[in-house]
Amino acid sequence: MPEPFTLPQPFPTTDGLCEDAYSLRLISPAYASSTGELNAVLQYIYHSFFFKDRGFGEVAEKLVSIAVAEMIHLNLLGQTILALGAFPVYCRCPYNGFDFYSTKYVAYSRSLRFMLEDDIIGERQAICQYDHMLKKLKNQRVIEIVSRIRADEKLHLEALQKILSDFKG
Repeated sequence: MPEPFTLPQPFPTTDGLCEDAYSLRLISPAYASSTGELNAVLQYIYHSFFFKDRGFGEVAEKLVSIAVAEMIHLNLLGQTILALGAFPVYCRCPYNGFDFYSTKYVAYSRSLRFMLEDDIIGERQAICQYDHMLKKLKNQRVIEIVSRIRADEKLHLEALQKILSDFKG
């Protein structure tokens, strides 16, 4: 398994977090929705199969490394959701538990270029989603967690843009 493609800074912990329904509602979509971390993990792994199969092993490895980073984010968000007072169920809003995640959200493009473009779109959506959360969050511990995840998403976006640029060239 490749190393996660993350920044060298450590991830914040959920130590000291208490129930907080407001923060929970804000961060829940980042966990398991069409723009969430679970979807990112599945999409990167799916896309990596095709890059490897078509002789782009280095790109496939980078996508898997990004997927591993997204798994870390998923784990941290799951721990945060639990600490904030809900079960980390794979749905958009764990406190109601009825909007379950579906793999229909994975971008099943056929072209390698479109796969990279879909991944870039996903990273941009994630960054936008985290920016929106950061504007509304009041809980400093949750802000630290979201900010750290957001920083990795920017790293992923830059790497994917470079890969796409090299791929087109």
